[in-house]
Amino acid sequence: MQQFKKLTFSAIIPELVTRFAHNDAVGFVDEKQMTYADMGKKISAVIAFLESLEVEPGEKVMIYSQNMPHWPVVYFAVQCMGAIVVPVLPDFNKHELENIIQHSETNTLFVSESLRYKMEDINTEDIKHIVRINDFTLLQSPSSASFNEDAIPKKEYKTEEDTLSILLYTSGTTGNSKGVMLSQRNVIINAIQGGKVQTIMPKGRFLSVLPLSHTYENTLGLILPILYGASVTYLKRPPTAAVLLPALKSVKPHYMLTVPMLIEKVYRNSILPGINKSAITRMMYNNRLTNKLVCRMAGKKLYKTFGGKLKFFGIGGAKLNAGVEDFLRKAKFPYAIGYGLTESSPLIAGSNPTNTRFQAIGKEVVGGLMKIHNPDPVTGAGEVWAKGPHIMLGYYKDEERTKEVLTHNGWLKTGDLGVIDKKGYLSHKGRMKNMIVGANGENIYPENIESIINTFPHVAESLVMEKKGKLVALVHFNREELELKLKAMAADLSKKVDNRIDELSQRVDRTIEELSNELEQYINSRVNKYSRINDLVVHNEPFVKTATQKIKRYLYV
Repeated sequence: MQQFKKLTFSAIIPELVTRFAHNDAVGFVDEKQMTYADMGKKISAVIAFLESLEVEPGEKVMIYSQNMPHWPVVYFAVQCMGAIVVPVLPDFNKHELENIIQHSETNTLFVSESLRYKMEDINTEDIKHIVRINDFTLLQSPSSASFNEDAIPKKEYKTEEDTLSILLYTSGTTGNSKGVMLSQRNVIINAIQGGKVQTIMPKGRFLSVLPLSHTYENTLGLILPILYGASVTYLKRPPTAAVLLPALKSVKPHYMLTVPMLIEKVYRNSILPGINKSAITRMMYNNRLTNKLVCRMAGKKLYKTFGGKLKFFGIGGAKLNAGVEDFLRKAKFPYAIGYGLTESSPLIAGSNPTNTRFQAIGKEVVGGLMKIHNPDPVTGAGEVWAKGPHIMLGYYKDEERTKEVLTHNGWLKTGDLGVIDKKGYLSHKGRMKNMIVGANGENIYPENIESIINTFPHVAESLVMEKKGKLVALVHFNREELELKLKAMAADLSKKVDNRIDELSQRVDRTIEELSNELEQYINSRVNKYSRINDLVVHNEPFVKTATQKIKRYLYV
C-alpha cells in the first residue's frame, strides 16, 4: 500500500509525477498516452492558467465534460491549488445543470465541445469564466488570458486534508439531487482502501467506461490507479459494442469498473445466443452435469473478448442479476462486487475475484466500519450503516438533510437494507424506501422480484411497485432482439422485411403479449405468496436511469 505523509493532492501529485515519471498516465484509445511527467507539466500549466484568471482557493470550478485526458488534468489542478471541484454528470439536462450552477455558486466552468449545446438556453451570467476543456480556450471571461502549456504557477499551494474540496451532485433514484461534500482525505483514503481490496500493478492498464463525474469512477477508476502508477484509457464515444470491442482488443485492460447492465447485456446478447446457436451446446447448457463445462468454454471466449489480460472486473452501482453471476462464477471470469454511496466516497464494502461469494458483496473496507442497524430478529436484515475516514462532510447548504443521514457519532445511514453473515460479508436486499409492506406486515423487496423477472427471455428491464394495495410489474421487452429472432425463424419474412415492417411489428406485439402471459406465471411460481404479481404491464420505452444505470423509480411510482 502507498504511504503518504499528508493526504492531500498538493502533497501527493508532485510525488507521484516524480516516482512514475515515465509510466503512461492517461490518454484516449489508440492515441499516444500522457506520461506522468507530461500530466504533471499540464497540471502545472492549468494551475498557472487559473491563476491568470484570478481563480482563488475555495472558489468553485465545475467540470462538465465527457471522459477525456484533460478531465483528470483539470481535476487534479483544481485540487492542488485548493479550489473546490464540482464534477457534473454529462447526462444532466439543462434544468439540472442550471440548478447546480446556481446552488454551487460556480465561478469557473470547464465544458467539453460535445456538451456546449446544453448550455445554449441556460443563464450563465453568474459564471465568471467558461473554458473549453478540449483545448483550454476561453469561451466567456472578462479576462484576455490564454493557456500556455509551458507556464508554471506563481504561487506554492498547500491544501488541507479535511476541508471541502469536492462537491458532487448525485443523480439519485429518488429525484432529489444533493450536493455531497467530500474532502481530499475522504477520496484519497478511499482509493487506498480500494487498493487493499484489489492490488494494483504499476503500469497496470485501466479502461474507463463510466463517467468520471460519478464518484465510483472518480475515486476507484482515476485516483486509485494514479496512486499506484497505473494508466487509464478513455473512449472517445459512448461504450456501445461497436466502440468497446475494438477498444478492448487495443488496450487489453488489466482492470475495469462497470455496472451490472453492461455485463448483463453481454450475457443476453452474446453469451446466450452463442450457446443456443448449437443444439449440442444448448442441450449441454441445460443439463446440470455439463452446464459448468459449457460456461467454462464460453468464459474463455468472453475473457479473450475483453482483451485476455483482465485481473479485475469490478461491478457496482446496482445489484448483479443472479443468473448472470452464476454464469460468471462457473466461467471463472475475474469479476468482483463492490458497494457504496457518493456519501462514502464511495466504497463501503467489496471483494476481489479470489474471494467473491454468490449474491454477496464482500467485507467492510480496511479502516472502515459497517453494521446492520436494528436487524430483523428473524431475517437479520436492517439498514446498513457505515463509519470511517471516507464518510462525507455533509450535504452542501443542507444541515437538516445532513442530520438525517449522519448520526452525532459519525455513522452514515445508507438507506439500504442488508444482511451481514458470520464471516462479515454484506448482502444487499434493496433500498429501504423501495421496500413494500404487505397486507399482513410482511416485507417485500421489489429488487428481488425484478431480479427474477430480468432472467426471463427477452426481458430488458423491469420495475415492481405497489399500486392500490396490489403488486404491479412494469416490464420492458427487448423489441430489437425479438425482431431478429422472428426474422431468423421466418425465412420468407426476412426476404421481404423491407416491405413488411408493419407485419413484423405486429408479430412482435403478439409475441410480447404471449410472453407477458407466460412471464406472470414464471414470476409467481418462483416467489413466496406475499410477493406474487397481481398485474403485469408492458412498458414500451426503456426506463430513465441514473449514471450507474439504476432506474429512477420516482418517475414511475
